Amino acid sequence: MKVLIILGHPRTASLCGAMASAYGEGARRAGADVRRLDLATLGFDPNVRECSPRQQPLEEGLARARALIVWADHLVFVYPTWWGSTPALLKGFIDRAMTEGFSFHACEGGTGYQGLLGGRSAQLITTMDTPPLVHRFIYGQPGRRAMAGATLGFCGVNPVRYLAFGPVKDADSGQRQRWIERVRLQGRRLRHGRRTPAEWLGHKTGAWLKAMRLQFYPMTWIAYAMGALAAAPPEGALGSGVFWLGYLCLFSLEVATVLVNDVVDFQSDRRNRFFSTFTGGSRVLVDGLLSLREVQAGIGAALGMFALATGWLLAWDAAALAYWTGALAALAVLALGYTASPLKLSYRGLGELDVALTHSIGVLLCGFMFAGGDWRDPLPWLLSVPLLLAIFPSIILSGIPDMQADEAAGKGTLAVRLGQRGALMLALGFTVLAVLAAAAWQFFGLAGGAYAGTAYAAVPHGAWLAWRIGQRLKSGRPPGRIDGLMAISLTFLLWFGLVPLVRLW
Repeated sequence: MKVLIILGHPRTASLCGAMASAYGEGARRAGADVRRLDLATLGFDPNVRECSPRQQPLEEGLARARALIVWADHLVFVYPTWWGSTPALLKGFIDRAMTEGFSFHACEGGTGYQGLLGGRSAQLITTMDTPPLVHRFIYGQPGRRAMAGATLGFCGVNPVRYLAFGPVKDADSGQRQRWIERVRLQGRRLRHGRRTPAEWLGHKTGAWLKAMRLQFYPMTWIAYAMGALAAAPPEGALGSGVFWLGYLCLFSLEVATVLVNDVVDFQSDRRNRFFSTFTGGSRVLVDGLLSLREVQAGIGAALGMFALATGWLLAWDAAALAYWTGALAALAVLALGYTASPLKLSYRGLGELDVALTHSIGVLLCGFMFAGGDWRDPLPWLLSVPLLLAIFPSIILSGIPDMQADEAAGKGTLAVRLGQRGALMLALGFTVLAVLAAAAWQFFGLAGGAYAGTAYAAVPHGAWLAWRIGQRLKSGRPPGRIDGLMAISLTFLLWFGLVPLVRLW
């Protein structure tokens, strides 16, 4: 392990200096290759005098510091906390050295910025005159939040550990020596690796939650619950074991589907410059948060859970075995076939239709049947039509930010096949159809009156969505991020799930 210790105290002969030396001794005993950088001896101008820090030439010391940061696996910052934050010397070093193009760069996907120091971890060691508990619970640790989150975390460094010692002014030599020994022990702990078991578990848990893309699951549950409530009263539908076992089947299948999408769409996701929460995949493979082998194991686990839950569900009611098996088998083929061979529906221009069908009639019919309904009953089919139409605008629009990357990867989504203008026009058409369906279902009392009142929300919201699509058409802008338009289309879709769900409850 390569460890760089950065002393941010303007006096090297200080308690912080002694702590920096102690950490280095401990790290060397742990087998690390340790180098040290004392900012007080670096010889650089801490002030940004140009319009951008990138325009200011780097002094030799800063150039050397950058080379050491690139070299290091683990960064250790030792500094006093003054006025709740770092000393001017350390802040000036960050201003001058950690500039765009070195520690981060602007991009068009995600948050608009991407850290360039990923794969590194860090340790913050600070002294203060304020009692650490007061600093934490009353002042909120502003210096820690600035260094760990807004600086190092922003640049991709993770995890960032933190040690605070104080109050220094009241500490005698014995207390200070005990602090120094604790810092030395912290350095020796590197023999166990840069991540503790808890940190490793937190990292992997976060990566798996990101890979699962849980933001898509609520709409699946809403449609599934709509079907169950249409077939049985609330206490007999949502309160039954069959309902939740059936949802476990759908949940497991959705997990497997999004993981398969990440594997098959890797080339497209890697090229995508406009990714966001709802477009461009989870990016756990692109960003190296999970390995291909881990994701493949996740697919196997999800499919195994789907098989177990399905077997348990089918054993629940032998009379419905054939119908339930057919529904789940068809749903599994369509869901996995979105990207998986041999169907690869999203590569053939059928992905949008696939998503609309599986997330409307597919899950709704499962809920209806599992609650005791007959698939030949027109009710679930009538319930699903407005929902199906409302899904189309958001799924079509989601292809626009991805279209350049998808085309380069050979993925023939509707946005790729029709172009941005054609996709926008198609989304506009389905918006109008969804609004008309909401009005018709409400006026004629179709689907047992489940859509009563939907039009009052869907019509103005649909008009807003149509206007925004029209604005995008008029702008003539090239394909790119459409976060605002996506937010409007996804909230438009909610009316077609929430209102019927409340009516049926």
